[in-house]
Amino acid sequence: MYAPSTKAAWWLATFLTVFVTGEMPIQTEVEPEFLQELENHTVTQGRDVHFTCVVNHLSNYRVAWIKSDSKAILAIHTNMVALNPRLSVTYNNHNTWKLHVSNVQANDSGTYMCQVNTDPMKSQMGHLSVVIPPDIVDTVTEGSSAREGGSVRLTCSATGVPPPTVLWRREHNRPIVFRQEGGREKKVVDSHKGESLELWHVQRADMGAYYCIASNGVPPTVSRRYHVQVHFIPQVKVTNQLVGAPIGSDVELQCFIEASPKAMNSWYREDGNDKLFENPKLRIAETIVNEYSQWMNLTIKSLAPKDYGTYICASVNALGKMESQVSLHRLELSMNGFAEEPMVSGAAWQRGNPGTAHAHPATSHARPYTFTRHLPPQLYALLIPVLRYLTNF
Repeated sequence: MYAPSTKAAWWLATFLTVFVTGEMPIQTEVEPEFLQELENHTVTQGRDVHFTCVVNHLSNYRVAWIKSDSKAILAIHTNMVALNPRLSVTYNNHNTWKLHVSNVQANDSGTYMCQVNTDPMKSQMGHLSVVIPPDIVDTVTEGSSAREGGSVRLTCSATGVPPPTVLWRREHNRPIVFRQEGGREKKVVDSHKGESLELWHVQRADMGAYYCIASNGVPPTVSRRYHVQVHFIPQVKVTNQLVGAPIGSDVELQCFIEASPKAMNSWYREDGNDKLFENPKLRIAETIVNEYSQWMNLTIKSLAPKDYGTYICASVNALGKMESQVSLHRLELSMNGFAEEPMVSGAAWQRGNPGTAHAHPATSHARPYTFTRHLPPQLYALLIPVLRYLTNF
């Protein structure tokens, strides 16, 4: 169709031609023309997309859609040629054709052509890029556990388009420690880039969760949790090797245990092999510090003469057994108040079963026990004036 001004100009030109030459002019056919470029698209896998081709003066010519890289004809005019249910074409009965691709997949990537069958052929092209969010491939986790001083290797492979970047981080933003021969720290980092994470000369502090994080700019970023287990013989440390308390008071014996794999922990008397259990006289409180360490404290209520003696804190796992002992002795009341509490300064000691470890010092992890903290306030208030009176008498 021509605009009114165009028609008027054509009729005027025709009249002048006939008037001058006496011959009727031959009308020239207007060639089809594209009114806009075919767009490029970048779309996430699973989404829908379409290309729009606008052609004027098509007349009796036809529009075809072609996948350029494979030379496959997809559609001619409104008729589908490709046997792909995810492809379709629409036409607005004027000058606009659309090629629709639903549920886009990776193999849909490539160059698409809108072609008009003129001679020579007219065409324009647009490119479709399909991006795929990262995905972590299931792999066998090699060496997620090791003896202390050994090595651990974690592997994590990820797929996606574009290829993802893999980053390792520890839980709670704890540092990743790389060590040299002998266990000396070589490098401490917040994160490590690469599909493999290798830790040499591991120590118990390296135990815990490590996250493999894969990202490629296409949401969502994905992660997977790996656990590193470091195994070692139990370590048992008592706060004080020698503890004194008077008859009738309560006393707490403190014991700090580190063990991996999980150990069986217990208190027992040196003069007996039976494990001590909670009862109205005894209370055993376990406080978890982290996945390999805990406090196991024994409280003895209302001390009687038979309660004095040596108590042993013991821990045993698949790698061995370790013990540490506390000597509980009686304190007597003197004219100057309570006798000074005999204490062992420095470290308590621990002993291992034959073939597991040698006895060695154990560092103190708590304040020395003071028995006056466990006296009933009423008794303490009555004793102080009496002692002062006797002292000044």
